[in-house]
Amino acid sequence: MTKEALFQTLKEKFEKIVKEQGLLEKSVKVSCRALSPQEAIGDTERKDFPILSGRDIMIQAEFEGGIGQAFTNTPAVFGGSIKEVLELDILNNDYDRGIFIAVLNAVMRRFQMCEMSIHCKDNGPEDCAVKAADYLWETYGNIKIAQIGYQPAILERISQRFDQVRVLDLDPENVGDVRYGVEVLDGIKDYESTVLKWADLVLCTGSTLGNGSIVNFLDIGKEVLFYGTTAAGAAALMGWKRLCFAD
Repeated sequence: MTKEALFQTLKEKFEKIVKEQGLLEKSVKVSCRALSPQEAIGDTERKDFPILSGRDIMIQAEFEGGIGQAFTNTPAVFGGSIKEVLELDILNNDYDRGIFIAVLNAVMRRFQMCEMSIHCKDNGPEDCAVKAADYLWETYGNIKIAQIGYQPAILERISQRFDQVRVLDLDPENVGDVRYGVEVLDGIKDYESTVLKWADLVLCTGSTLGNGSIVNFLDIGKEVLFYGTTAAGAAALMGWKRLCFAD
């Protein structure tokens, strides 16, 4: 699936939902803003989460009590109607795409069409990582796992449990370093050799939806699990499998 096809499909599916809920005919409002690291992830003992360094920014949308979040590198503030959200250029404009994803998550959460749209905080990421490693071991056994996106808690836990783990990231400050006994590989240069040729299972950050690279992990002929909150709504709409133990 191309980026064009993916984002067009998401917009069409979202528009269908808001029409069914009668939201286009109402002057309903949504708001969206960037969160501070404290708001997004709370107080954590581990200090190497990318959000704590400012390299990742979380934005949050609210709609009638529904909260949706999305990681982005282009944070934006938005206040407007659902109709205005549907008019955003989510294919070519990174700001618009981040807003759309967060609002999609918030609206779908409001109508109980998706779950786990709010990032875990404080000790939550550590608990999630333990549960993720346990789930993967119990479900798949000692397989070869390619983790997409440097999420330190998950990487540490799965590298302790599984014999063969690789991690890919796009941040040049991470690539080439050894983290928890695993070298961080280049998300572009090492994609084919690791994801397509080596891995039995791909554990992919939903943040790839924000930059559109998620299409590189769709329909690749092997199991892919998306983790995190960014892809909560999209995963529900598209039938993607998620691995998330947040709220």
